[in-house]
Amino acid sequence: MKYLVTVNKNTYAIEINDENHIIVDKEEYELDFKSIGNGPLYSLLINGKSYEGYVEVHDNVWQVQHQGNLYSVEIDDERSKRLMSLGGATAVTQGDYYLKSPMPGMVVSVPVTEGQVISEGDILVVLESMKMQNELKSPCDGIVSRVQVSSEDAIQQDQVMLVLSPEHNDEHEKK
Repeated sequence: MKYLVTVNKNTYAIEINDENHIIVDKEEYELDFKSIGNGPLYSLLINGKSYEGYVEVHDNVWQVQHQGNLYSVEIDDERSKRLMSLGGATAVTQGDYYLKSPMPGMVVSVPVTEGQVISEGDILVVLESMKMQNELKSPCDGIVSRVQVSSEDAIQQDQVMLVLSPEHNDEHEKK
């Protein structure tokens, strides 16, 4: 899977080969990334060199504090970035939205149920990949029309996990 990662306004092309190998701007690295305890402290080994940092996610932006420096990190998969630049993001409000896994991983939780009304930004699925948990949030208001995964399901990249339908308020439409 290829990603575009922006760290403090510098963008890098990252390709994940497997759980322990990545390519950053055409240079390969061996890594191991683990949470320490239940807090935001993480350990990262890159080519055998150890790093520690505090990692928190707020509104799809990762805040990473390492050796007294704060880094703001935004992650986009290359395919979604291309679709958004072509105007694909606007299609979400015009029909069903299919939440697809941005990467292979394990479903940690699905905090929504079929028929539930949700708002833009609500967490739809928590996915673990490469030992990191990712909260996948709704890009729009809607109703959960289908849930196709459950906790502990192993999923593939681009697998549909759930479907959102536009919320229709008949009384509002009559006015």
